[in-house]
Amino acid sequence: MKDLLRSLLIFIIMSLLTGLAYPFIISGISNVTMPDKARGSLIISKDKVIGSALIGQSFTNARYFHGRPSALGKPYDASNSGGSNFGPSNNKFIDDVNERIKQARAENGLEHGAPVPADMVLASASGLDPHISVKTAFLQTARVAHARGLPETTIKKTISEVAEQHLGGPEIVNVLKLNLAVDELTR
Repeated sequence: MKDLLRSLLIFIIMSLLTGLAYPFIISGISNVTMPDKARGSLIISKDKVIGSALIGQSFTNARYFHGRPSALGKPYDASNSGGSNFGPSNNKFIDDVNERIKQARAENGLEHGAPVPADMVLASASGLDPHISVKTAFLQTARVAHARGLPETTIKKTISEVAEQHLGGPEIVNVLKLNLAVDELTR
């Protein structure tokens, strides 16, 4: 009986330490040292939260840059993160990618057989990726510029201004931030 009570006491103490105290301490440190990230990297416009820099959004209008495809049933649903888990030899995966390639070429005025960047047609593993490569953004420039009645050079300059270096890899662009920057050009 003594061992049972000791085990129960250790369980309660460890539950309080690891289940309550530790998360509160880490949350407090995070809120002090990096408040923006601790609160979800929210993007606010005109006192209204319009999204997070960490979670992609679905843009389909020609006036906007389009992000990576999401394999989720409801695209970019943060409550249900995940990919399709289809391998490269899976027929459904091949059909989906081929359809996305056709759609990307049609939307962006590319010739049949023109190369399309992988991040434009392959869904991210989480289904939430908010970034695209600078190459993918530049590929969409003509469409966005035409739809907004702006010069392509203005759109390309905006892409370059919004681009960010990510972990020493190639430059990437947060699609929501880019679309907001392009919106500012037409206000």
